[in-house]
Amino acid sequence: MEQATQPIQSSNKPIGFIEEVHGPVVDMVCDHLPPLHQSLFCSFEHEYYPFEVYRHLDAHRIRAIALHPTGGLKRGLPVFDSGGPLRIPVTPDCLGRMLDMFGTPLDDGPLLNAREMRNIIVSPTPLAEAVPAEGILESGIKVIDLLCPFVKGGKTGLFGGAGVGKTVLIMEFMHAIVSLHQGVSVFAGVGERIREGHELWHEMQDAGVMPRTLMMFGQMDESPGVRFLVGLSALTYAEYLRDTLGKEVLLLMDNVFRFVQAGSEISGLLGRMPATVGYQPTLMSEVAEMQERIISTRGGDITAVEAVYVPADDMTDPAVSTILAHLDTSVILSRSQAAKGIYPTVDPLQSSSKMMDRSFLGDRHYDVAKNVREHLARYQELEDIIAMLGLEALSEKDQRTVMRARKLQRYLTQPFHVMTSHTGIPGASVKLEQTLTDCEAFLRGDYDTTPETQCYMRGSMQTEP
Repeated sequence: MEQATQPIQSSNKPIGFIEEVHGPVVDMVCDHLPPLHQSLFCSFEHEYYPFEVYRHLDAHRIRAIALHPTGGLKRGLPVFDSGGPLRIPVTPDCLGRMLDMFGTPLDDGPLLNAREMRNIIVSPTPLAEAVPAEGILESGIKVIDLLCPFVKGGKTGLFGGAGVGKTVLIMEFMHAIVSLHQGVSVFAGVGERIREGHELWHEMQDAGVMPRTLMMFGQMDESPGVRFLVGLSALTYAEYLRDTLGKEVLLLMDNVFRFVQAGSEISGLLGRMPATVGYQPTLMSEVAEMQERIISTRGGDITAVEAVYVPADDMTDPAVSTILAHLDTSVILSRSQAAKGIYPTVDPLQSSSKMMDRSFLGDRHYDVAKNVREHLARYQELEDIIAMLGLEALSEKDQRTVMRARKLQRYLTQPFHVMTSHTGIPGASVKLEQTLTDCEAFLRGDYDTTPETQCYMRGSMQTEP
């Protein structure tokens, strides 16, 4: 593996040597202790091995995490100081590229021609320079824009177990930010399988959004240090694009739970005692260090969409709860919705946004969303009665509510642009104004005589199905 970020002020004189190697953990003896998070390296048989300092063991020994497979390392190899913390090359030419954590191309393209280097680990933007999240960032996805809208400059989490559609939703958001807002996207694949990364790269090219997208991958087979830091590398590029282009930047992470897992691995390797449910004792601070950097300034916005794997579909898991506390919007993807054929599999009753407020959304949006949610909630309450006694056992008012709720449930499904090649159904994007108009018509009863099948998998009700 070549390293794009070669040593900054490396001297020819080593600062120490390798004492022990325990998998990705390397103990070193040094003449003087480098600071924590300093980038060190050694070379052996034309291989470049970068390290990051994590612990000072005593006055002359340090413990570092290798950011490269440690096969080939041995005791006594000299270690050199790079002269600073981990840095990556930043340039507007990064758009359209696929890179690793160090800014090295993974797409067989040329190395980035960068004049500026930025530290991966930095302090968050000062509070005085931050601007509050304001306005809705329309995604063109009906159920999300209506019931759990994205906040421009805010943080959104997609929560779900395996196979409920988190990655597909993220791909559609990337398509939306490029086509609807002419912004740029930065995608961080944290612990991705190589098959997923390869498919996603080609699908982004086929969808035509790759020229305004940067993709970064820390693959599943790499060191836990790489998987832990790749999200921070992608965030560094997002901050650079926000500050230089001044455009809407969409930061997508798939999957934040693997970031937590990598931190847990590192914590165990460093010898820390595990805490709640076996997670690292530093769980809350590690998540906060990343999330607090996702912020908007007067120069531009960073809007984050983060996929979060939910172990065993348990939303009370400590990692899930910790991530949830930092988010403005929570989109819960449900396996039961997938079983009914409802795609996207968003659970409209569990999903929520802190900005679902009349003063923020306006009276019309708030009232329509509230009425749609009430209809769907009433339908869920009556499902057991309908299953046992039939629809005829309900009052006339409840029958009407159930009929409209079923049509609304099907109306909130939608074909995606990025899935057109798989399904053969052209993708649909619906403006929020049109979604509100359609939902008002459903609630008034304008579509009471329309068959449910005509509400399923389409865009606006005003367009041909």
